[in-house]
Amino acid sequence: MRVLVTGAAGFIGSTTAELLLDEGHEVIALDSLVRGRKENVPRRATFIEGDCGDVELVTSLGRFDACVHFAARIEPADSMAFPETFFSNNVASTFRLLDALIGTGVDRFVFSSSCAVYGDQVEMPIDEERATKPHSPYGQSKRMVEEGLEWLVRQGRLKAASLRYFNAAGGTTAHPERHTPEIHLIPIALDAANGKRSHLDIFGGDYPTPDGTCIRDYIHVSDLAEAHVSAIAALESQPALILNLGTGVGSSNREVIDMVKKVTGVDFEVRFVDRRDGDPAAAVASNGRARAALHWEPYRSELENIVADAWAAHQLL
Repeated sequence: MRVLVTGAAGFIGSTTAELLLDEGHEVIALDSLVRGRKENVPRRATFIEGDCGDVELVTSLGRFDACVHFAARIEPADSMAFPETFFSNNVASTFRLLDALIGTGVDRFVFSSSCAVYGDQVEMPIDEERATKPHSPYGQSKRMVEEGLEWLVRQGRLKAASLRYFNAAGGTTAHPERHTPEIHLIPIALDAANGKRSHLDIFGGDYPTPDGTCIRDYIHVSDLAEAHVSAIAALESQPALILNLGTGVGSSNREVIDMVKKVTGVDFEVRFVDRRDGDPAAAVASNGRARAALHWEPYRSELENIVADAWAAHQLL
């Protein structure tokens, strides 16, 4: 298959592009490099620097059998300050991309959505039937794209999978986790362990959780990549999929920090600061639907394995 991967210079996009290549697909890797790094793009892919919302550019690339769309702004706190940027980048650009793809006859579209569409839920785990109530413009931007895809599927114009994943983490030596700016707990904690940061800030210690810190469902990036590739295949027989990608197990910020210290053997300073806007107290996935639909198992995603893989990759940065 000929597959367009947008955001292919990012953490999850580059890992997925690598897996698609390993499975014999032709990959066109599109990234503006505003947030991504060109060195992340697999060498076997055909790299195009550009904006996924550039209809003329995307149309010029010819017909694709499928598109896996990762390109987006991902910082919930920033979205609270600059919602217009997120709606422009995450929503408007995506619909321009879809306009170009549908015009050239693309058949399957796999969308990188987020558990942020659920907002601040109380009961865990969260299944796909739970009402969506985004807690940030970031989450709202993802839900808006999902809703647009539902209409396009209903009209028979394409097949689409919206993959609502929880906290991507881990990494490989070829694709370590790194973002600009870095907002994710595990790589920041590893920076503290490596001496690249003087300390680690934890945003809030008074959440309604057992230890007062946020709880998240961490999933290994390689498990995520496999789910995206499986979703392309699943769309051959199913016109629409909305699936959670997570493990069903939550880890608190304190537990993650303790695991980082255990894996690295390094103690480092931790400071508690004010809560960050847009952060729900907990987000843990019910993943039974994804397991069944994709014949998928997140077998790499135990917390210790995630941190160990992230640490091995992080030391090469």
